[in-house]
Parts: sequence; C-alpha cells; structure tokens
Amino acid sequence: MKSYTIQEINEILKGEISGNITHKITAPEQLELATTTEISFIGNKKYEKFWEASNACAAIVNEDISIQPGENRVFIKVKNADLAMSQVLELFAPPTPVFTTNIHVTAVIDATAKIGNGTRIGAGCYVGPNVKIGENTTIYPNVTILDECTIGNNTIIWSGTVIRERCHIGNDCIFHPNSTIGADGFGFRPDPERGLVKIPQIGNVVIGNGVEIGANSCVDRGKFSSTVLGDGCKIDNLVQIGHNSKLGKFCIMAGNSGLAGSVTLGNGVIIGGSASIKDHTIIGDGAIVGAGSGVTGDIPAGKVMLGYPAVEARDALKQWAILKRLVRDSSK
Repeated sequence: MKSYTIQEINEILKGEISGNITHKITAPEQLELATTTEISFIGNKKYEKFWEASNACAAIVNEDISIQPGENRVFIKVKNADLAMSQVLELFAPPTPVFTTNIHVTAVIDATAKIGNGTRIGAGCYVGPNVKIGENTTIYPNVTILDECTIGNNTIIWSGTVIRERCHIGNDCIFHPNSTIGADGFGFRPDPERGLVKIPQIGNVVIGNGVEIGANSCVDRGKFSSTVLGDGCKIDNLVQIGHNSKLGKFCIMAGNSGLAGSVTLGNGVIIGGSASIKDHTIIGDGAIVGAGSGVTGDIPAGKVMLGYPAVEARDALKQWAILKRLVRDSSK
C-alpha cells in the first residue's frame, strides 16, 4: 500500500506546511469519511466548518483559509486546493490494468494497419484496413476501430468503444467505455411512397488533442463533411453530439446534455447537465448554458443562459421569483 510523509507530498505541491504530524498518510478521502491516517482538502471557505468534526489528519487548503489545523493535524496551504488535490490523487492512483503482451493474440489487426511503437492492443480488439495508430497508445480489450481511421500518440481507448470508418483522432485523448465515435447522424425525411427515408451520412468525425469522451457518449459523423471537436474538449457520460456540430477548444459538456445537428460552440463554452441545444444554433466563446436549459437560438459570447426556453440568467431568476410570488399569493 502506498504511503507518504507530509513532507514528501509537499515536495510535489510546493505549498506551505502549517502544523505537524509524524506518521505517514495512507490515502486521500473526503472530509466526512477520512480516517486519522488520511488526507482531505478544503477547496472553499464554506467547508471550513466541517474540519473540526473530520478525522482527517491533514488537508490541502487554499492560502486564505481562516482556521488552524489543530493539535497533531496539518494543513498544506496552496493557491488552488482543487488543482493540488488532483496531484495527490495521481500519487495514490492504483496501477492501470496490466498488459502481459503489447498485442494480444486474439486481437484482429488488418495487414494494412500501421501500429506505432509502444502501442498496446488488448484481447478481442479489431483494427481495420489502412488504420494508423501512433506511439504509446493503449487500446483496452474489445475495442473496434474501422477502416482508414487515424489515432495519435498517447491516447487511451477503453473497452467497448467503437470508432467508425474514416474518423481522425489526435494525441493524448481518452475514450471511456462504450463511447461511439462516427455513428450515422440522425437524418430522415418523409416520403409519401416510402415513409421515412434515411439520408446517407457520408462525413466523418475529427477530434483534436487532449479530448476526453465519457462513457456511453456518442459523436455522430457529419452528413457531408466533419463533426469536429477542438483541442481540450471534455465530454461527460451520456452526451449526444449531433452530426456536423463544431466545438471550439476547451468546451465542456456535462452528463445527459445534447447538441442537435450543425450546432457551433465557440472556445471555452460550458453546457450544463441535461441541457439541450437546437440544431443550427451558434453559441459564442465563453458562454455558459445552465443545467436543464433548452437553447432555441444563438447565444452571444460570454452570456450565461438558464431556463426552458433559455434566457439570460438574470432574466430567468427574475421570472422564477415572480412565479414564486404568484404561487404564494394565490395560496393565501
């Protein structure tokens, strides 16, 4: 089991130690569950009140904390406790699943596929014709990568992921279990003789560097050209990204949110959980769409939107306050 002294942890964090303990720390844990050998963190002043009741022997805290650690307890003061805690979690992270050989004997790899040095491919995987995979990429068991895809260096693809033909993926990406990249976009048109006619989707998906796609999320291929996710985008579980949507750099989409076809997100856009975005909508750089909101029109850069249909946050809050008063008054 891994364990570290508070000094060893602080060598990585480069914070300021306040207080003292002599024993080693065995694990990180949240405040209310931590034991006397575990470290926790306080990332916001509103959580300071929980420190006294916690059994944690140590905590990573922001520099402006207003309480003391107490006897036989210790704080590491840093500029950003949340970011520092991520470094501690890396310290204690258990090893990833073991590969006994780089290419498992049950993996089916087409003779025309090119696999970079140090890339590992697990049991039951399929790699199709003319696929190119970079160096030091890890493909866990039962992944499917179809014809003419390209995948960069240092990417991790977890079990059950399907990457359809002609999709292109950058370096340092992570695809969590059962994500689907490049499935057909949802395109149908009514025909009086044939009912609903399927519109062929002949495009692909292009994903930049450092992108993370959550479990069971889907990125549909374009009807004509490409569905695009820019560098650094982070997509939660159970997210739908429709055909021909374009995401700028460092966008975030929380769980159960969805983009219809041909949506454009600028750089740094945040889409809250269960929010839905109408097709052909443009959302400007740095805009935020609150959880559960329904966006039916374009949003300028930097705006915060709430509600269904979504309006500017301050207007939504006013509307909710008025409705609350109406309900209260009608019950008198």
